[in-house]
Amino acid sequence: MKISVHPRGRMPDKQILGKRSRAAARKTRRTTRVGKTAPTTVTVTFRHVEPTDALRLYAERKLAHLGKYAKQACAAHLTLSVDKYRQHGEVTVQSGRISVTAEQESKDLYSVIDQLVDIAGRQLKRHIEKITARKVRSPSTGEVLSAAEELKP
Repeated sequence: MKISVHPRGRMPDKQILGKRSRAAARKTRRTTRVGKTAPTTVTVTFRHVEPTDALRLYAERKLAHLGKYAKQACAAHLTLSVDKYRQHGEVTVQSGRISVTAEQESKDLYSVIDQLVDIAGRQLKRHIEKITARKVRSPSTGEVLSAAEELKP
């Protein structure tokens, strides 16, 4: 193995690696840099429906993506129910003080899950944007003048 220094100084003291190992190293660096999502715990409740692993795994996979909008850990509770021909779903996502609820009806449970994730994601995104967009109030003229008078000896 040969140890070399990159001519531009970007990779000092690194080994010359093969294509696959460089790709693996790049992937781990990217996940540590980009993959900063809050962990999401998902619970799925079935009412009047036979619980299947496929539906449960699909819902867990879809709802796990909601953690990218929140800075704290998320807890998502999904309730799926069936009444005759109506497939109904309800999701509640909680992260810190934020609580988002969405309901949806459709003819297919998979489409219900997709629509619920879209709705809850939009609500979370909008709420987080509102929080980050709050402007700090600038002091009024009277406050500035009174602070200036207090500073004068």
